[in-house]
Amino acid sequence: MRPTYSGSHTVTVTPFTPGGAEIDYEAWEGFLDWQVSCGVPGVIILGTTGEFLTISDAERTAFVKHTVNYVNGRMVVWVGTMNAYTPNAVRYSKEAEDLGADGLMIIPPYYYTPTDDEIFEYYRAICDAQDLQIMLYNNPFTSNVDMSAKLVGRLAKSFEQIRYIKEASQRIERIHDILVESEGHMIPWAGQSILQSYKMGAKGYVNPYGNYIPRASVKFVEWAEQERWDDVWAVQSVIAKFDSIITDGHPLYGHQCYSKALAAAAGHPVGDVRAPITTFESLGDEGRERVARMVPLMQELDSIVDEIEARAVAAE
Repeated sequence: MRPTYSGSHTVTVTPFTPGGAEIDYEAWEGFLDWQVSCGVPGVIILGTTGEFLTISDAERTAFVKHTVNYVNGRMVVWVGTMNAYTPNAVRYSKEAEDLGADGLMIIPPYYYTPTDDEIFEYYRAICDAQDLQIMLYNNPFTSNVDMSAKLVGRLAKSFEQIRYIKEASQRIERIHDILVESEGHMIPWAGQSILQSYKMGAKGYVNPYGNYIPRASVKFVEWAEQERWDDVWAVQSVIAKFDSIITDGHPLYGHQCYSKALAAAAGHPVGDVRAPITTFESLGDEGRERVARMVPLMQELDSIVDEIEARAVAAE
């Protein structure tokens, strides 16, 4: 019997030493301990937020091994093992299994705009090589592929390892369509808009905000599971302000450097990003001004969670 996963799983940054020269394992251990202490049920490493395209094969092996060993069962560890070349994705996936990961998150082959049959054969090769559960990752904005609900259903009904999907197409109704097309085999996870996604049937969240507001992230997903929609909205409406500040006039995928800067502001410095992404350091006053606007939002979320938790205790 395979375990069933749910809740807010942080899709993590990858910590680097100054200049991005190496992975900073000391910083990483502190970051992982922080996630555990905040009740985060799982982490997803080497996703888009984790700059997987900048990681060498040797770094990948060492990082997955170190993460699994250090977490030591305290959280679920998912590993992003996607690649545009199928044999590489197969190799990364088998290696993650051998190193003790709990699951894989895999986007379709990017850049090529593959057909449905080509995508199907990509996942078939991965499933044939290993037995970990797989979370599909549908993000047409980065992969140039939008996996239809029909294709997702076909994959879920064909391979028992494929039971999850991070649905990040920004089409919330797709969650319902996936449940129908997969005949209940697939468990959709939100890629955005928790309140709306959970109302549509999502059962988990791949969460980039967990890099700097893990406690609030865990709580508002727990409240979504309990259908406490007002409490969910109290947090989600503040999170929307982070998005507004980061995306207003900032380069594509600016959330990566800001996630790292905000983690540092929360007491867990994890370095800067690797090229070609714009570094936080290069933003100068603009970056520091934006972080200064977001730190009070982090504090506001702590107060909101404290208030809601206290109210719940008083009502018992």
